[in-house]
Amino acid sequence: MNYSQMKKISLLLVLVSTVLFAQDDKKTQIIKTLDNWHAAAGTADFDTYFELMTSDAVFIGTDATENWQRDEFMSFSKPYFDKGKAWNFTAVERNIYIDDTADIAWFDELLDTQMKICRGSGVLKKEDGEWKVAHYVLSIAVPNDLVDKLVELKTEKDDALLKELKTN
Repeated sequence: MNYSQMKKISLLLVLVSTVLFAQDDKKTQIIKTLDNWHAAAGTADFDTYFELMTSDAVFIGTDATENWQRDEFMSFSKPYFDKGKAWNFTAVERNIYIDDTADIAWFDELLDTQMKICRGSGVLKKEDGEWKVAHYVLSIAVPNDLVDKLVELKTEKDDALLKELKTN
């Protein structure tokens, strides 16, 4: 291999390393944002929790009726935060994906919660150089072998809600 070829290969390795490092750095920032967001709820830090969300954020909770726009979610959540006890979620597994522009990311996570294992998924948007939660979906993880029992438990309420939703 001649000097020119070695120089090209070295330059290529530097470029690849730079791209990979930048991607890892973005993921680290996203992890920090999500961990801080969850920690703010765990310590009932209302201001920090909602500052880590976009102004047009959506939070979808575990109940079929919970599809909250940020301001509605703030009103709903405020009494819990004011009592000093909101919710406490800790990620035990997380996957993060970033778009080519590095302004949008999406993720899924398994959480240790007071409801046992839950799954969160969502979208983060970069605003003014900071990652913020734009959309979050929380669901209770149900082992497949328990689904029939769960369906039996929720049938009456789900049937009533479905009837209401279909007539609107």
